Amino acid sequence: MLTNIDRVQLVVADRKAAAEGWTTLLGAEHVREDKVACLGALRSVYQVGSSEVEFLEADGTGPVAASLTARGRPHLFAAGVATPDLNALVAHMEKSGAALTKEGAHAYVTFSEAGQNDLRFVVSERVERKPVGLIDRLYEATILEGSYQPLIDSVTDLFGLNADHYSRITSDHFKYDGYLTLFHPDTLDRFEIITPTSPETTMGRFHGRQGRAFYMSFAETPHILKIEELAKEAGAGLTIDRPEGRAESEMADQMWLHPPALGGMMLGLSRPSRAWHWSGRPDRVIEL
Repeated sequence: MLTNIDRVQLVVADRKAAAEGWTTLLGAEHVREDKVACLGALRSVYQVGSSEVEFLEADGTGPVAASLTARGRPHLFAAGVATPDLNALVAHMEKSGAALTKEGAHAYVTFSEAGQNDLRFVVSERVERKPVGLIDRLYEATILEGSYQPLIDSVTDLFGLNADHYSRITSDHFKYDGYLTLFHPDTLDRFEIITPTSPETTMGRFHGRQGRAFYMSFAETPHILKIEELAKEAGAGLTIDRPEGRAESEMADQMWLHPPALGGMMLGLSRPSRAWHWSGRPDRVIEL
């Protein structure tokens, strides 16, 4: 019932400051200012690629203020997904017992389990947007979980996904194990639901502090080399995955912009088609 990763929501202390990295490094464009009453938030919305990024600042008490207090720093608060029929998906989620609130054009969903951190999602009717800036679109939101399979089962039921489309993903380098919950076998859009397998990695330390939580998002871009140049000029934190022997004048396969560069959220970037290498269809990768 889902078509794509549509947006991400960041909880921040200063919306304007948090958006600066998105505009200078990725070419994001401001869309609107408004409020989200059910979250207790003032909202600034930017478009980057064909996706949107929402910066949420506390407007009194509510989930946004509570989340910022609990974490003590800006962070990735919720992942946004799109569906061709919002009313039908809302009806399905209500039957599953999910806590949700409809406000404006969106449904705000809280997935809760006793003893676990809440996961928040925002669901929208699918909208086609002409891409802007230096990325094509967001395609992934990563969730860290102590035991991935029960959460995968719950998310599958919540959104009416088809587990036959999923792809196993493991990493000896980054030390994790889990699945990509591909929404459709021919597109990259998915949740990455993974369990860190070592407490010594950056991911493992994050999970040790936060428990179940959104960790990062991923985007595809043909401009990965330009973004690398801009990040280096700005002194922004980044990690680059360029294969040995490939010249620095050629694009990397992937890279990561560190959370301080983008208002509190880590963003991975992959060159076109490269993500199929770890998404179950390496035959779809277009080699440089």
